[in-house]
Amino acid sequence: MIGARSGWFARLKLDWYLVLILAVAVLASVLPARSDFATAFGWFTKAAIALVFFLHGARLSREAVIGGLTHWRLHLLVLGSTFGLFPLLCLGLIALPGWITPAPLAAGIVFLGCLPSTIQSSIAFVGIARGNVPAAVAAASASNLLGVFLTPLLVTVLLQAQGGVSGASVGAIVLQLLAPFVAGQLLRPHIGAWVAAQSKVLSKVDRGSILLVVYGAFSGAVVEGVWTRLDGLDIGRMVLLSVVLLGALLVITACLARALGFNKADEIAIVFCGSKKSLASGAPMAAALFSPAVAGVALIPLMIFHQVQLMACAAIAQRYAARADTHADSG
Repeated sequence: MIGARSGWFARLKLDWYLVLILAVAVLASVLPARSDFATAFGWFTKAAIALVFFLHGARLSREAVIGGLTHWRLHLLVLGSTFGLFPLLCLGLIALPGWITPAPLAAGIVFLGCLPSTIQSSIAFVGIARGNVPAAVAAASASNLLGVFLTPLLVTVLLQAQGGVSGASVGAIVLQLLAPFVAGQLLRPHIGAWVAAQSKVLSKVDRGSILLVVYGAFSGAVVEGVWTRLDGLDIGRMVLLSVVLLGALLVITACLARALGFNKADEIAIVFCGSKKSLASGAPMAAALFSPAVAGVALIPLMIFHQVQLMACAAIAQRYAARADTHADSG
């Protein structure tokens, strides 16, 4: 019992990489990039983002996605939750009165709803919970692959009226994210093995690019006076909204999985893949879709939701696993 509790608490530890991201945001708040340095830093960040998506293209296994597509009902439910239900719930949140949902964070909340699911953490939680891991691999991979197309489209449609995104931003997505991704896929037969062998080094490139994006985005926001529009109460309300949003997604996806007759292993894959959002994909997409001033604010809901989802899903995965152990013992 003590070991189980210690494992539960271990999985509730802070994501220290997220702490580093928050530290970079603080640094940008104190020492933001300005003038010529901001311009040069922006070009450097764009190059880093293009490199990351090129590596994603080279690493993504086509076999894992194609092989998992045979379980089409599960994937449709995950994709429907990620790109349909989630954006609708986020639109509902921004329709609430201003004393509930901070108006400056509205665009960021909509952007959060349009993002693809995570890959690594979704698969990890499904594994901990004794769920259908192969289906989770396929569903999470498909979500990220389609997200390159669907996220810019959804954000453009949902935020066009607010002036948050322009048609030129979608073109930037194609040049900065999609083109490198396709190039990586085309070169995968030649460099895929090398990329896989360098996974530890390349993961640092992945994470480093996010830090660059966060610093650049928050610098632009600070220069434009973001902290004159947001305060601690706004951040606190966003934390509560993230808890409510995640809770709603977890309950709805679980109920839908059961109502549609999925077994427990498939239900676990649906719940974890259909309720989370990717910071790794969201940070570079924010930089490509929004102006620097808007991108910094747009990242705040995503960073808060990211930490909430990790802590909550760690606890839920452990409960699924304990329930599976109980059934195994009784059987």
